[in-house]
Amino acid sequence: MTEAPDAFLGGRLRLHQPARGAHRAGTDAVLLARLLIPAPEDRLCDVGAATGAVGLACAALVPGLRPTLVERDPDLAAQARTNAALNGIDARVIEADVLAPATDRRAAGLMPDSFDVVLTNPPYFSAGHHRASPHPGRAAAHTFAGDASGEALDAWIRTCTAILRPGGRLGLIHRADVLAECLQTLRGRYGGLAIRPVHPRAEAPAIRILISAVKGSRAALRLQPPLILHGPDGAFTPEAAELHGVPPRC
Repeated sequence: MTEAPDAFLGGRLRLHQPARGAHRAGTDAVLLARLLIPAPEDRLCDVGAATGAVGLACAALVPGLRPTLVERDPDLAAQARTNAALNGIDARVIEADVLAPATDRRAAGLMPDSFDVVLTNPPYFSAGHHRASPHPGRAAAHTFAGDASGEALDAWIRTCTAILRPGGRLGLIHRADVLAECLQTLRGRYGGLAIRPVHPRAEAPAIRILISAVKGSRAALRLQPPLILHGPDGAFTPEAAELHGVPPRC
């Protein structure tokens, strides 16, 4: 855990994180937290929450929101509880494996059709499809262990779908080059998809995709304007700076 908490959203959220070299929340978490705007009374779940950055950021932005944070690693779950207390947020932390059988998830407290909004940042890689980090925590956050077939993403989304009520909203961030796989996992489960590519610079290919979707909807897919993170000088663009809660560089 970091000795001093990191400042997120321009200091609106303070977050203890694992030491450098491990997986640490950053821009991906900020973008996911900003993707959907929940109402204070919405039941929001951050699936694969790690230290709670996404769910707690939502609560920092929407006073009165009481998020549920789902994390399988006991140490990260403990950090999530610490971070919730540090920020005065009434959050429920559930220790559960997203890929476990439904009976195990229910025993942990993850019940079907129980959330209005689900936000998730699944592991970005399948085992054997990339060079895993030598740091166990970072590798676990980035890789579906034992998933050389690439089927774990579908199982992950299946769990998100199971706990989301009919008509509820899903928010997802993933690598841009797996857009086809993401669409395949959402097919038949969601409609009203809105896809926004995220580019590091205007002239560079997209590196992330933000997807929002409605469970059970039959509405058409929409492709939204791109989000550009950095200008020619390397500083955040005005939109990216606003999302991060920091003043743009003049």
